[in-house]
Amino acid sequence: MLIVRAEMLPFSWNLIMDIQMLLHYHFMQNAYVAGTLVALMAGMMGYFMVLRGQSFAGHSLANVGFVGATGAVLFGISPIIGLFIAGICAALGIHILNLTTRQSRQSDIASGVILSASLASGFLFIHLATAEYAANILNVLFGNVLGISDIDVSIILWSTLLLISVLAVIARPLFFASLDPAVAAARRVPVRLLSFGYLVLLALEVAVAVQVVGVLLIFALLVTPAAIAQHLTSRPMVALVLAIVLALLFMSLGLTIGYITPYPVGFFITTCAFGTYVCVRVGRFISKRLARTRFTVSTETKIGRIS
Repeated sequence: MLIVRAEMLPFSWNLIMDIQMLLHYHFMQNAYVAGTLVALMAGMMGYFMVLRGQSFAGHSLANVGFVGATGAVLFGISPIIGLFIAGICAALGIHILNLTTRQSRQSDIASGVILSASLASGFLFIHLATAEYAANILNVLFGNVLGISDIDVSIILWSTLLLISVLAVIARPLFFASLDPAVAAARRVPVRLLSFGYLVLLALEVAVAVQVVGVLLIFALLVTPAAIAQHLTSRPMVALVLAIVLALLFMSLGLTIGYITPYPVGFFITTCAFGTYVCVRVGRFISKRLARTRFTVSTETKIGRIS
């Protein structure tokens, strides 16, 4: 991989030539296809995660994914299978621990309990790991988008189609249950079943995305575009579309910059997302201060005219 990068030419002002250079190698074609699919899922799932206030649950599922992947490699099975099994078990555990509470949303306490138990198992797997196995842990933590195979792309594609299909069916009642769970329950919407189903879908997203950005970085791709979208608009459909567009943009920028530099792709994806979030927050703060100043000046002017 380093040899290929060393032979690459810098970008020119010819956009078509630059795109051809980016897509010249098959591993970059796989990276863009897989990254686009993962970003599409992250934008959709992240919007509902932020809307429901389940960011900590998403963070917990990402860390549980690390335990599932490392345990799968240790026992000689596919990491994706281990990720999905661990995610479903964690979602089921959070759901069961939260059944005794009156809250319809997942409890942070239940997520924290599952997270601590999972991390304990992760420490055990690392202790049992050999040197070769320990070297693969970095790929689980931070992903290896430039090493995705054709089989991985196929798995990500079918997982994306499954997730989009299920989410399209439950999107309307899930949105209702996310905004006002008490009223939704009174209208006979299966709030708890939707909560569990959403966590299962989130576990599927984590399992698929680990290969691209890793368990530690998928959380940034889930939460940051959705958080930015909610700061920019209060219209639900616009915010959902904006979250998807931002996730795709951050993924594309990260892949492109990572292609022409020797640094990790995940770093650039997360940095682009974080930098955009900071700019949006600063911009909103400045606009509010300016609006407040204009209002104060306008009020003082009117008072001066009256007096």
